[in-house]
Amino acid sequence: MTITRRNMFALAAGAGLVAASGTRIDALAAGAEPEVGDDGLYKQPWFHQSFLDLRDDITEASDAGKQFAILFEQRGCPYCKETHKVNLAHPETVKYITENFNLLQLDLWGPRRVTDFDGEEMGERELAQRWRVNFTPTLVFFPRDAKEVLGKPGREGEAWRLVGYWKPFHFLSTFEFVRSGEYKTTNFQRFLQAKAERLRAQGKKVELW
Repeated sequence: MTITRRNMFALAAGAGLVAASGTRIDALAAGAEPEVGDDGLYKQPWFHQSFLDLRDDITEASDAGKQFAILFEQRGCPYCKETHKVNLAHPETVKYITENFNLLQLDLWGPRRVTDFDGEEMGERELAQRWRVNFTPTLVFFPRDAKEVLGKPGREGEAWRLVGYWKPFHFLSTFEFVRSGEYKTTNFQRFLQAKAERLRAQGKKVELW
């Protein structure tokens, strides 16, 4: 399943903020400039460190009770910067991701060698082409059970994909959508609408898009 910005404008639930946890999380201060690595990509210290064998990565996440996801970015991408500068500046969001996911960053045009879930090895650029990743940022999520993915190309094993930049409400919600397993039984629009209604019932403000 894939959702893009174009088909999102019809959603009733919009961007909003939920009170952050008091737990300390290494996240950017709102509006701060994110760190840039030698490859020109914006970095987070908690991103998953990998030898780029995706079979090992998903197995490690599954064994830890987490899910595996990949964030494709590219040098000079303004929406990638916005993702880091805005969305990943929210401690609540970072806390949820780090507790429930191992998130690996890949370069859409990168030369590093990556082994796909079916054992095929190729460069990051070729992997992106194989998975039909054409835009950045793109988040690709995989099922909780590694056995559902191993032996398949990632494009065939993925659970959910989010393309483009999304406001913090939607960004966090997509991780919740996958982690809850509701991607198997409902669509993202209904999930967001139900979440927005729960927050409003609690007296929290949920702004429209």
